[in-house]
Order: sequence, then structure tokens, then C-alpha cells
Amino acid sequence: MTLRASSILGGLSATLINLLIALLLGGLLVAAVGADPSAALRVVYNGAFGSSAGLSYTFYYATNYIFAGLAFAVAAQASQFNIGAEGQAYIGGLGTGLACLALPGVSWWLALPVAVAASGLFSGGWALIPAVMEARRGSNLIITTIMFNFLASLLMTFVIVNLLRVPGSAIPSSGPMPESSFLPRIDQILTAIGIPTNETPLTIMVFVAVALALGLIWLIWHTRWGYELRAIGKNSDAAAFAGVNVARVKIQAICLSGAVAGMLGVNEVMGAQHRVLLELAAGYGFTGIAVALIGANHPAGIIPAAVLFGALQQGGASLSFMFPNVSRDVVVIVQGLVILLAGGLIHMLRPRLVAFFAGLLNTERSA
Repeated sequence: MTLRASSILGGLSATLINLLIALLLGGLLVAAVGADPSAALRVVYNGAFGSSAGLSYTFYYATNYIFAGLAFAVAAQASQFNIGAEGQAYIGGLGTGLACLALPGVSWWLALPVAVAASGLFSGGWALIPAVMEARRGSNLIITTIMFNFLASLLMTFVIVNLLRVPGSAIPSSGPMPESSFLPRIDQILTAIGIPTNETPLTIMVFVAVALALGLIWLIWHTRWGYELRAIGKNSDAAAFAGVNVARVKIQAICLSGAVAGMLGVNEVMGAQHRVLLELAAGYGFTGIAVALIGANHPAGIIPAAVLFGALQQGGASLSFMFPNVSRDVVVIVQGLVILLAGGLIHMLRPRLVAFFAGLLNTERSA
């Protein structure tokens, strides 16, 4: 118990310290372009959390980051690195759009489970080929899933331009979804109970994202399949010796990872865009890797990491608007610093902090 507590405390402390270092370096960068770092930080905070509209956009972005981060984390539990969430979200969005177009006049609460199932089948099926190639043939999953991102983009271009685009339209998208399938927005719910607020794309999918995270905690840490998954991640040879069908569990994990990425497509198609767009994933699939790493590939860590990236995206937009000399590139560099320090360099401090807390807890226990 002491070892587990020290590991958790050390990991949290290392993440917070690295985040602080990233923000300090970001402040120096903002000062270098001629802006006041403290004022810029206030603008970022107020833009992300200082108003109902800003808060809604922060959680809208965070919803997509939760789905993308969970998608990467599921496969990572088996030491499989699925870099294809971007393409899988594309294909999941396509499945969502086709399901909604096939259900004109059907209420959203009936269309949503059908769309979720269609998205999961499409995106999970898209991940199946790289999964089988890795588990049965030893192909590199990183390379195959990156390649499948490009294939997904090409497939989406063909389907939208040649099959779904409204005749005569120059917009590279499908026709609009039936209005009955639009997901309820949070501002609509708040207005209905007497709390008027600005219209934003935040929908009930934010609750679906949290429910999915809780479901994955149960699946991975409280079921036999989850134990097998984690055993493979620790040592696949030992897991095979113990009787685990390593290839089967790997394939299942990667397909589940793809199905989770497809939920991002559901959020965009039914909640925000109400049509199938070429760029519906908008880079969330790649940023989700950083979200998962900062969250230690655990849903409980991915949720706050997703909120952090949602705040940086929304607050960064406010920063660029309020400080013309702080370009969008500066905001991207700050995000990169967060990824580098809190994600890539987390293990520089973590072992020392874990040892520190272990010694501290042992001392208190002895006393």
C-alpha cells in the first residue's frame, strides 16, 4: 500500500512540477515577443474558465480530447501504441453520418445508440487490419496505424466528394443530418431550467465521455480480461506462459481502442457539425496521445489532462485575440512545452519523487 501511494504521489508531483516549468518557459516566450506574462496568463485563464461560453468551449474541446486520450490508453495498457485514432475518428464519423442519414425523423435519443454502434463498428473495424497484422504477423503497429490515417483520409475524400456531397455544392461535406438527430446542447438544457447562456457546441457527449472513462476503469482494472490486458503490457511472454491468448487480447484491445476513437466522430457529427466533414477529427487524434501520456494512460488522469488541453486551446484563442503580437504559433509552442515536459520528460523527476514519498511514508509509518 505504501509503494502504491508513493507511486501515485510521485507521479502527480512530477506532473505538476513539469506543468509549472512549462508555464514558466511559456511566460518567458510571451515576454520575448513583447507581452506581459502575468497579463497573458490571466487572459488565458479568463478565456478558458472566466465565462459560461469560455467554460463550455473548454469542455467541448476536452470531450474530444478525452475520447482521443482514452483511445490511445486502452491499447497502451498492452504496450500497443495506436497512432491511428485520427483516421479511426474519421471512419467513426462516417459511420455516424450514415446512421443518421438512414434514420430521418428519428429522435436523437433513439438515433444516438444506433450512431454509437455504427461508429464503433466502423472505427473498430478500421483498426482490425493493423491489429491482425501486428498480432499475427509482427507488423509495427505504429507504422501501420499511421499509414491507415492517410488511407482513411483518402477514403473519406472519395466517399464525401462522390457519394455524400450535395449535387452542385462546392463544400467538401455531406448534406446536413436530420435535425431530429441533433444532440441536445448544454446551453439548451440550462436555458430550459432557467439559466440562459450563450450557444456553444458542448453537448451531452461530455457525460458520455466521463461515463466511458469510468467504464474503462472497471473493464481494465476490475475484470479478468483487463488483468490479461495489463499482464501482456507488463510481460507478454510471461502472460503467454500463464495461459493468456496474447494475440487475441491484443487484437481485441486495438479494436476497442479504435472504437473509442470513433466516439470523437459521434461528438463532431451529431453534436457540433451536424454533417460529415473531411477534417472532422481536426488533429484531436494526435493530440490525444499527449493527453494520454500526461494522464499516465489512466482514465482518472486523462480527464484532467483533457481539460488542461481544452483550456489551452480555448484560452490560447483568447490570448491571440487580446494580444496581437502573440501569434497562434506561440500558443502552439506553449502546448508543445507542456507535452514535452509533462509527457515526454515525466520520468526525469518521477523516480526521485517516488523514492522521496516512499521514504516519507515509511518514516511516518514507523513513527
